[in-house]
Amino acid sequence: MSGVITASKSSWITPFTGLSPRCFGRLVTVLRHEGADVVRKGRPWSLPLEDRALLVTAYWRTNLTLRQLAPLFGVSKSAAGRIIDHLGPMFALQPRKRFAKDTLIVDGTLVPTRDHAVAEQSKNYWYSTNHQVVIDANTRLVVVVGRPLPGNRNDCKAWEESGAKAAVGRTLTIADGGYPGTGLVMPDRRRKGEDLPDWKKVHNTSHKRVRARVEHVFARMKTWKILRDCRLKGDGVHHAMLGIARMHNLTLAG
Repeated sequence: MSGVITASKSSWITPFTGLSPRCFGRLVTVLRHEGADVVRKGRPWSLPLEDRALLVTAYWRTNLTLRQLAPLFGVSKSAAGRIIDHLGPMFALQPRKRFAKDTLIVDGTLVPTRDHAVAEQSKNYWYSTNHQVVIDANTRLVVVVGRPLPGNRNDCKAWEESGAKAAVGRTLTIADGGYPGTGLVMPDRRRKGEDLPDWKKVHNTSHKRVRARVEHVFARMKTWKILRDCRLKGDGVHHAMLGIARMHNLTLAG
């Protein structure tokens, strides 16, 4: 059975990866170097590495069910599932280990997740997972994505429990008002019955403009529809988040 979508036609690449064909080619080369195309025991893959990578990104991008997606690539539903389970984790963004004198921004985002073993009802009334995402304030590149936690965790607890705090260390990091007691740079709060002095109002305005960059990153990442309703189980939502973060970075880097 032949498929409709294939990486051999460059016109399919950008709609399903958000990358130019040249960047997608570099990504496939890196995946190959990391062992994604190593010959394994048993039945060989029915698709070349390029098409398998495109299948994974198409699944994340469109959030089609495997029953809908598999015929587009000319494979069975079970084969498509095996490809996603095998190759999806290899897309993972590697967290940056050195930050020099960078300024970072952190915020949490909720991803509706159907696996109730890893999700909890959150403020949006969905069963969700909380993902702590850290970006570089200057380049808007994602540098750290914490482990997903149940969606009922508040951000100040998730910041530490997800591992994001340990990954960032003492680097100057900006956050919103949901991180009290964490040592992060937050906006000044007005106490009851008092007005903020002008210099604090100026600081808050500047803080809001800079911190909005992480919200812009979330908006771009959530064009990948799997982050609006994730059906993957276990670590699947984490692998999808890391892979999409990597694609976001590749898109910005060109």
